[in-house]
Amino acid sequence: MQIITLKNDIKRCTVCVKHLPLGPRPIAQFSANSKILLVGQAPGRRVHETGIPFNDPSGDRLRLWLGVNRDVFYDDEIFAIVPMGFCFPGTGKSGDLPPRPECAITWREKVLQQLNQLKLTVVIGRYALDYHLPETQKLTVTQAVASWQDHWPDIIPLPHPSPRNNRWLKNNFWFETEVVPEMQRRVKEIIT
Repeated sequence: MQIITLKNDIKRCTVCVKHLPLGPRPIAQFSANSKILLVGQAPGRRVHETGIPFNDPSGDRLRLWLGVNRDVFYDDEIFAIVPMGFCFPGTGKSGDLPPRPECAITWREKVLQQLNQLKLTVVIGRYALDYHLPETQKLTVTQAVASWQDHWPDIIPLPHPSPRNNRWLKNNFWFETEVVPEMQRRVKEIIT
């Protein structure tokens, strides 16, 4: 499948329309030349409204962690942004609902097959961990992130950059003092 056809098919996707409170608006970014894959959960409400991935406070923090500006972040020749679910799944009692499973079943492998230039995969949060690092399923997100060197330098697990995780970041200060600088060095090495 050609990448342009794949992108167009994804944009028109309605596989889980009956489950989406705001309707389908698939949001992903990738090219055949993408060097770094970012895998998160699914777009939030703000991202759904703008149609721009990580266009929210989570994205601001993620760009800070990666050490890149918006221009670099939104360059699909550098970053592929391919969440586990492409559409906003709705809101539950404690935040956004999980990504719709139909999305990964329908699209994930087709997209990943197009990304042959990847040098780093950044795996963000539980749903992405379960798919990309299945050996971490019995670990907490904290344990998976703490074992980041097990997958280095090709894959790095991260907590979600959401402001909801401020307490986690405060309790796990090692993440921003040890892991983030190494990730920034790796990203810089890849993109320069």
